[in-house]
Amino acid sequence: MAGEKEQKNSCDLVLLFVTFALMGIGLVMLYSSSSIMAQQRFGDSMYFVKRQILFSLIGLAVLIVSKNLPYVVYRRLVYVILGVSLLSLLLVLLPQVGHRVGGARRWLRLGPLSVQPAEFAKLTLIIYISYSLAKKKDRVREFSVGFLPHLLISTVFIGLVLMQPDLGTAVTFAALVFLLLFVAGVRLRFLLATGLALIPLLALAIAQTSYRLERLLAFVNPWRDPSDTSFQLLHSLFALGSGGPLGVGLGSGQQKLFYLPEPHTDFILAVIGEETGMVGIAVVLLLYGLLIYKGVKIALRAPDRYGTYLAFGLTLVIGLQAFINSAVVMGLLPTKGLPLPFISYGGSSLLTNLAAMGILMNISSYARSQAQTFGFQQSRGWLDNALHDEARTR
Repeated sequence: MAGEKEQKNSCDLVLLFVTFALMGIGLVMLYSSSSIMAQQRFGDSMYFVKRQILFSLIGLAVLIVSKNLPYVVYRRLVYVILGVSLLSLLLVLLPQVGHRVGGARRWLRLGPLSVQPAEFAKLTLIIYISYSLAKKKDRVREFSVGFLPHLLISTVFIGLVLMQPDLGTAVTFAALVFLLLFVAGVRLRFLLATGLALIPLLALAIAQTSYRLERLLAFVNPWRDPSDTSFQLLHSLFALGSGGPLGVGLGSGQQKLFYLPEPHTDFILAVIGEETGMVGIAVVLLLYGLLIYKGVKIALRAPDRYGTYLAFGLTLVIGLQAFINSAVVMGLLPTKGLPLPFISYGGSSLLTNLAAMGILMNISSYARSQAQTFGFQQSRGWLDNALHDEARTR
């Protein structure tokens, strides 16, 4: 019992190292990418860095709390969390409440700071669907039990996000839900049929909005309009190309000098590539790979279904965003407007990701003690073989 208590109070040092390493890289590259722009706009080259440090300190407090709060607490409060998240997504749409930036109403003002409810809604959706899937157990394979209810609640979230409008986050929501349902053992034909049905709706959403259509056309042919819609993508590719294997040197990049829009947020990886080269990008991607590996391992060793689904969902929310952001910067996907986790400037994203890491660390501490004491006694749908293999290696 003493050993179990000691393990439950321990910390997953690998996850902690990866988190701090990515945050450290983020602060260094944030200063490099934003200092000149911040000096011109605000008269302070450290403007964005100071704010990110403030977000980091608040985020570390969030990480500590979520790391020490038993993950089963979220299961007990799931409907409260769901209600608050839906209310915040509704409030942001009200002209008197929501703060509009660049034609999109995505933020709520809290004094001098702005928060983005859609970022926190990612955690809400993962917590709720993990709870619901675990509660339904083997009935997840039934359409009316395991698929339809989750499709309906996800549609509400996605619809509210699309109204902001924020297609990139909406697509991320859909991918998160589909992957989590697949992992839980929902029948593949339900997922494929819904995915095929969504294709014309997605095409309609793109075609009805001129800037989305222009972004898609710019992705297909970047040289179609190099001075306008393709400008961002082309300068991202210029940055990566000029960086070469080792980069031009920290702080010496040229594309961030008002050539590359949003160099401190969505396209900060392009600045990393230009200044630290392929080696720098490889280090960042390896850190994300290590985080995903640890997250999957924690999920496989979780003591119950809820812990398994929750750990997978939390790993997905970070891994998926890292993949999409990297693919956009490299010209492999159309521009989405998603931040690079822990590295891009942004308080809401950072707080959400640190909360996710704290919860993942909490599941990890329980998983180790439960694994040593009880081993695996439950099946988890699609994960059965992986779970039994993991149990045998212990």
